[in-house]
This record gives sequence, structure tokens and C-alpha cells, in this order.
Amino acid sequence: MPVYQQLAAILRERIERGDLPPNRPIPSVARLQQEYGLARGTILHTVRVLVDEGLVYVVPGKGTFVKEP
Repeated sequence: MPVYQQLAAILRERIERGDLPPNRPIPSVARLQQEYGLARGTILHTVRVLVDEGLVYVVPGKGTFVKEP
């Protein structure tokens, strides 16, 4: 499984468990890079996957936030 899909699965699980509640930001790209040791492009690909799945939304200049279920 590609790394971006692995990270998406981790974040998806955190959202479903409530560790990342609705209308709150997910960790920043820089934080995820630091935490998982991944490239910026990989993190951004992961975010795009979660946006496409309808789990998160991006507010330019603010961050990426968890959508209401």
C-alpha cells in the first residue's frame, strides 16, 4: 500500500475515533512531516485523498479541518 494511503488510513481512523473532532484542524503539513518523516508532497497527496473522501476541508491560509459527519 502506498505511503500516502497508509497515512490517510491513520488520519481517517483518528477522525472516526474522535481524536480529531469536527471543525477542528488536523495536524499541519509541517507537523505531519515531522511526526511521520514523510515528504511534503506525500502529505499533500494524503490531504487531497481525505478531501476527496469528504472527511476534511481546506481553508486557505488557515489549515485543513475535519468536516461534520
